[in-house]
Order: sequence, then C-alpha cells, then structure tokens
Amino acid sequence: MALLVLGFSSVANGQNLSNSWDKLTDAQKEILLPFSDQWEFLSTERQTYLAQGALRYAEMDAEQRAAAESRFRAWQDLSENERDTIRNQYRQFQNLLPREKERIRDNFQRFQKLPLDRRQQLRDRFRRMDTDQRQKIRERLRHRQNRNRPRPINPPN
Repeated sequence: MALLVLGFSSVANGQNLSNSWDKLTDAQKEILLPFSDQWEFLSTERQTYLAQGALRYAEMDAEQRAAAESRFRAWQDLSENERDTIRNQYRQFQNLLPREKERIRDNFQRFQKLPLDRRQQLRDRFRRMDTDQRQKIRERLRHRQNRNRPRPINPPN
C-alpha cells in the first residue's frame, strides 16, 4: 500500500522516475548536457520528448545530423508567431484521417520532384492568392485526387 501511495504521489508531483537524469544513457546525457541543470524542473512530457529526440539523434549518421541541425537552426530563426502557426498546422494534420494525411504526403512528394524554379513559381502564385482562391485550389485538388483513385470493385450478389 505504501508503494502504491508513493507511486501516486510522484505522479501527482509531476515526477517520473523513468525520466530522471540518472536513467538516461551516456549518449543522451551528452546530447542533453545543456539541459542538465534544469532537467528536474522540466515537465515529464518535455523530458520524455527530449530523451526520445536524443535517442534518435544518437542513431543518426553525420549527414542526417547535419540536416537535423540545419532544420533546428531554421526553427530557431523563426518568430514565435511563425512557430505557433507551424505547431497549429501540425496539430491539424495529426487530427486528419489517414487517407487525408496520405494525400497530403503524396502531393508534397510530387511538389518536391518539380524543378526548383517551378516550385518557386507555384509558391509565389499561391502567396498572391486570397483566402477564397486558396480554398478553391484545395477543393479542386481534393476532387482531382478522389477522381483519380481506383474504386473498389463490388462483387456480384
């Protein structure tokens, strides 16, 4: 009973022993060294997020690390409003149906395969559009995507 009460009290206090600094691997500690002094004051959620990120980073090769560092620097260069917008868009994406997520990923991959100058033209054109025009484009693309999907064959009764 005492262990149960102790377990509940540590959860109530926001402490998670599995996220304690001592439980991290040496690689995680090295990567997370800038957080060592404040680790115990971070939320359990933040500790978990950082610990998992450190594990992923430790498994990357040099090229992957350089790309991750570049993305991180770009993130740091954004204003707080830009970061909030991206976070909100990410949350919206996470709430989509798997079919919609796949559609967006497919469109993004097709866009990435376009020549750089064509991508820039499309970005510029999209930025010049008002909200109604953008919505019409999205609806047209969604309709085109649905039209091009193979339909399931209904077996005869």
